Amino acid sequence: MNSTIIVGNSVPRKEGRDKVTGKSQYVDDMVLPNMLFGATVRSQIPRGRIRKITFGPGINWNEFVIVSAKDIPGKNCISLIGDDQPCLANEFVNHPEEPMLLLAHPDHHLLPRAVEAVSIEYDPLPAIFTIEESERRSEIVWGGDNIFKTYLIEKGDVDAIWEKADYIVEGEYTTGAQEQLYIENNGMIVAFDAAQGITVWGSLQCPYYIHKALMALCNLPAERVRVVQMETGGAFGGKEEYPSMIAGHAALLAIKAGRPVKIIYDRMEDMAATTKRHPSRTRHRTAVSKDGKILGGEIDFTIDGGAYLTLSPVVLSRGAIHAGGAYYWPSVRIRAKAVATNAPPHGAFRGFGAPQSLFAMERHMNRIGQAVGLSPVEIRRRNFLQPGQTTTTEQVVREPINLEKLLDRALEVSDYQGKLQRFAKENQTGANRKGMGLAAFLHGAGFTGSGERYLNSVVGVEGCADGTVRVLVSSTEFGQGTKTVLSQIAAEALGLSYENVSMTQPDTQEVPNSGPTVASRTVMVVGKLVQSAALGIRETLISSKLLRENYSADEFRAACQRYVAAHGEFRCWSRYEAPKDIFWDDEKYRGEAYAAFAWAVYVGEVTVDLTTYNVSVDDFVALQEVGRVLHPLLARGQIIGGIAQAIGFSLYEKVVWQNGRMQNSQMTNYIMPTSSDLPPIRVFFEELGNIYGAYGAKGIGELPMDGPAPAIVNAVADALGVHFDSVPMLPEDIMDGLNMNGLAASAQASGVGSTGGVR
Repeated sequence: MNSTIIVGNSVPRKEGRDKVTGKSQYVDDMVLPNMLFGATVRSQIPRGRIRKITFGPGINWNEFVIVSAKDIPGKNCISLIGDDQPCLANEFVNHPEEPMLLLAHPDHHLLPRAVEAVSIEYDPLPAIFTIEESERRSEIVWGGDNIFKTYLIEKGDVDAIWEKADYIVEGEYTTGAQEQLYIENNGMIVAFDAAQGITVWGSLQCPYYIHKALMALCNLPAERVRVVQMETGGAFGGKEEYPSMIAGHAALLAIKAGRPVKIIYDRMEDMAATTKRHPSRTRHRTAVSKDGKILGGEIDFTIDGGAYLTLSPVVLSRGAIHAGGAYYWPSVRIRAKAVATNAPPHGAFRGFGAPQSLFAMERHMNRIGQAVGLSPVEIRRRNFLQPGQTTTTEQVVREPINLEKLLDRALEVSDYQGKLQRFAKENQTGANRKGMGLAAFLHGAGFTGSGERYLNSVVGVEGCADGTVRVLVSSTEFGQGTKTVLSQIAAEALGLSYENVSMTQPDTQEVPNSGPTVASRTVMVVGKLVQSAALGIRETLISSKLLRENYSADEFRAACQRYVAAHGEFRCWSRYEAPKDIFWDDEKYRGEAYAAFAWAVYVGEVTVDLTTYNVSVDDFVALQEVGRVLHPLLARGQIIGGIAQAIGFSLYEKVVWQNGRMQNSQMTNYIMPTSSDLPPIRVFFEELGNIYGAYGAKGIGELPMDGPAPAIVNAVADALGVHFDSVPMLPEDIMDGLNMNGLAASAQASGVGSTGGVR
């Protein structure tokens, strides 16, 4: 990789000063003249036909703007992959948080009482709430079979492997829903002008998703819909598609009222009504040779999509492609499906299906090792993907990745073997048991398969009249560092100081559609386009004879000023072109699923308290190969933050459902890890580079969500000698697991796990 000046250094965050000084403006800070406040009336049952709506006494309803489905000027749907989800229920409701009516009033304090005063009569219909109920089809709640989407990945001859197997290892693994729990709740402001159209300001990830949805909902052309991202306080996928719903509601109220409308969810509504991580069930059946080599197998991966399609097809796709993990499968058959239930729709969350299927894969590897008589380390070492081999989709591994080297380094820095030996002795006595667990995994960067071709993303770089440079992208900043790293890339390409580059606020009237800010694609895919567009600025100035090849920053500034003075607006654009050696067959679901993978080995150390059955994570080592690290401090923060979130996924964050409704939709009863619950998280990077990413970068944001859950559960299994195959794993689950194995009562006395359990 080329020697660089700005890329690779931890420069100050572009938005950092404004955030810490309070200058940053979030959507709830914004007030428009004559603005109304909006609220949503929601279904109180999981499924049924709407019979009657009554506006109760004690409320002056003449003061309120009231919107129902009949007020929608366009198509009653939230347009995304499919158009099945209505903006407002009209005849039927399909989950207990379904929006039915919208209210607006100048005094937001009156809105909760007004919402309560609306009574709705239903003819209830039978509802289903689990994957298994959906599969039985005793009730059909979506389409003809309750199935949103299926995929089939086949490689080799699976049917021929079973008779060759020395061992056939089976397992079933489940994961629960998880709330994104961003700091800032969802919120939108919409203004409508009959001549100009709709303008939206909001907390969001994907401006052009909202733009597309409002065009269909409000029956407006593209030029009459404008979406502007405000400062956004966290997202994690939870502000990918659901903001289109909130923007749609605010827009309908604003159109009917003729006044701006603000809708800000409180925490309870945000947690109960918006999308969560998809619950999942994965079943493995694996043929293994006596020397521990995987011969092939079958993997069935199923996710609960909730009531409507939303993003389930793409979550399912990524989960299916990652289901085989970082291992070589000579033959494999992966069946994947997303099913409908009568819960609020599930959606995007960091990792996007991969944390679910990789949890299963990494737990299953330990089970295979136990069956064959090999340690978790050795069973992985014997099955790692090697350069030149193919993934489950028959993508040839062209990167010079050495997973054994990653494994060895992770074992060394974590003192894995030394601690195993020490814990085996210590676990003979006392009220606590300690264990070690590991996970090896991969994560594809960018949209899957032909996704990037379909997006056809465009970015721009502008040379300004004052000689500075602006980057024009719809990629959004929500705490992960988009503004900073894309500015670094542009500055590096142009040989300018970081301070001479600024980012244009994402505004669909100002910036092109550079694709959604999801899927670990921003730095690798969008960053590469920014690099290309910036080089276009440079080459234009050189070819115009305004700038020599080797120039100073002052010379660039002067040349840019002269060009703008002579020619006016000075912008260069770069559009995504798929690399010629990247091909994906959508029909057969085969080929290069991703231009690049990030790779990792994580090691967790835990203590299990046999009095309370509480698990504490005492130490965590995260070693990853992520291409070139462009901003070391931000990269380290991404890894630490992802691991913290994944510890919650593993041990704390259980969504409690009752008849399709989240019962613990408050911070007081939805338990997440605090800083005191987190271990020292030791982050290490390997940097192999990546020809498809800006300055060798790969995606990094989702990777750290994938590995902690299996590493932690593997460590608990090591400590106790008992299999646990579901997350979140709460103290009561551990107690139940020990009881099922007849170990709970005698755990302290007998030294459960004293032989190290599954090693």
